[in-house]
Amino acid sequence: MKPEPAKLTVKIITLFPEMFPGHLGLSLSGKALEKRIWSLETVNPRYYTTDVHKTVDDSPFGGGAGMVMKPDILDRSLQAHLPLGRFIYMTPRGKPLTQAKAIELSQEPLLTILCGRYEGVDERLLEAYQAEEISIGDYVLSGGEQAAMILLDTVIRLLPDVIGNAGTHDEESFGNGLLEYPHYTRPAEWTGPDGILRKVPEILSSGHHAKVKDWRLEQSKAVTKERRPDLWSAYVVQNPENSKKTK
Repeated sequence: MKPEPAKLTVKIITLFPEMFPGHLGLSLSGKALEKRIWSLETVNPRYYTTDVHKTVDDSPFGGGAGMVMKPDILDRSLQAHLPLGRFIYMTPRGKPLTQAKAIELSQEPLLTILCGRYEGVDERLLEAYQAEEISIGDYVLSGGEQAAMILLDTVIRLLPDVIGNAGTHDEESFGNGLLEYPHYTRPAEWTGPDGILRKVPEILSSGHHAKVKDWRLEQSKAVTKERRPDLWSAYVVQNPENSKKTK
């Protein structure tokens, strides 16, 4: 009997396949990989070079520092591993990765992620394959591998049967447009290194689930308003009545 196909197949185009699965092979994503909830294939473009030096890059037209990954080599790499499914290129100039995007990608059966190196990838390759460019933040990494792992971490945890309690996603940061409320556990009273005794808010041990829910919502709204005014503004527009309680 053939094993059930994975819910998500991932192909990584990278010059450093040994970097994978990395942290994705641990914890929840690692267990999901063992159970074939998702599967991973790495593709090294150097395998598709034709010269003795296995050259994958060249100097940029127009001059400038650094090197650019060659379109012909990447094209051969991609053509040898069709179909590609949703084709993504990790780059600082891409659209920001959001929870909404992660949810969208978690519905896909196949993702192919191109990890750039050096100064990036020849633009013609991206145009020809209509690459979806995604960024994980306003900073520059040495390559796209780390960014790909972060993107995949956000996606894999959303797959069915990866996290036991599916309701967890709804209460996490960005699940309802707000940052997550603060969490507490035992002991109920704790003295920190600053000598201050801190107690768990009484409402959380009241057993009154409706009041706990209301308290958590107010905390989420307060922390969002303070730390992410951009998210708060969007929440107010979408939930005008729900936003009035928070000062």
